[in-house]
Amino acid sequence: MNIVVVGLGYVGTSLAILLARHNNVVALDLDQTRVAEINARQSPIADPDCSTYLRTGELTLRATLDPVEAYREAEIVVIATPTNYDPVSNAFDTRSVMDVIDQVTQLAPQALIMVKSTVPVGFTLTARAVSGNPNVIFSPEFLREGRALYDNLHPSRIVVGENSERAQTLAGLLQQGALSPNCPVLFTNPTEAEAIKLFANTYLALRVAYFNELDSYALANGLDSRQLINGVGLDPRIGTHYNNPSFGYGGYCLPKDTKQLLANYRDVPQNLIAAIIAANSTRKDFIAEQIIARAPKVVGIYRLVMKTGSDNFRDSAIQGVMKRIKAKGIEVIVHEPALQVDEFFGSRVIRDVAAFKAESELILSNRFCSELADVAEKVFTRDLFGTD
Repeated sequence: MNIVVVGLGYVGTSLAILLARHNNVVALDLDQTRVAEINARQSPIADPDCSTYLRTGELTLRATLDPVEAYREAEIVVIATPTNYDPVSNAFDTRSVMDVIDQVTQLAPQALIMVKSTVPVGFTLTARAVSGNPNVIFSPEFLREGRALYDNLHPSRIVVGENSERAQTLAGLLQQGALSPNCPVLFTNPTEAEAIKLFANTYLALRVAYFNELDSYALANGLDSRQLINGVGLDPRIGTHYNNPSFGYGGYCLPKDTKQLLANYRDVPQNLIAAIIAANSTRKDFIAEQIIARAPKVVGIYRLVMKTGSDNFRDSAIQGVMKRIKAKGIEVIVHEPALQVDEFFGSRVIRDVAAFKAESELILSNRFCSELADVAEKVFTRDLFGTD
């Protein structure tokens, strides 16, 4: 089939590669650099599988900046544009998604539109009504940053927000490119599919917050967090996965998705959803207090990224800790290879890791790295299990 994927972030790039294994795919983006990277068979995101498949895979894939060219023969359009949370409107900013829907409605009115961007509950039905296009179908993505293509090739489940023949076509395309195609497939109503995405990510945020609060209690009372977590996790209903303490949850998805779900609770009583969001802020307060109590003169921030294997440091928890300790007058320096500037929010960026280690009296690292092994006595981390 002729497929257009709009947006070359980690969702769009991984989907474009997945679908291009068996279909003709055109990737459309506003960023000239990302378009050029795809056409040069280089990954615009930090994802080892994306890099490998672009370099060695037999893909029918090209990228363009031109929507008229992209949509000329489009049968299916996949939307993977960003929907950042807007604190003023208290909701996702879905303008980029609606702009694509309107553009497709004008240039390729017969094309089936699969929305992969995360949207508020109720968006699909509203988008159909506003655009006059009944071909809009939401299908949530369940991808990890840094492992996005792997998760597309080995999906945990496929959810499509419609129960129809055309919904089966969309699910079939996702299964066709997968290496583990026999995953559960769920066809739901549009609004239920939107809610599934937000509730799934909010549960993940809940789990992060729970083990972080367990770790805060252990730190405050001189207990061994690892022993507590191991003992709790041996209950099979809880499990020993996704339980590694951190400075808090961050990244593209969990911060904004939890806030959006809370906004959707506007007229529904709740306590837990708001508590998850508050717990993440409290955790950063607690970690900062632990650092401040040690009275270091210079604190080094080792990597701003939200987790190992990612190049994204948007809303990373370590930045929240960094701001809190700087507010107390502690000098903060940063080592982050992804930064090409000399300062980050007023803190010096030190590219030479040896110089960074030498100047740092205390080093904060959300996830411990072998590069810090020689100065382990300086490192403050809550990474107990070496996983994300």
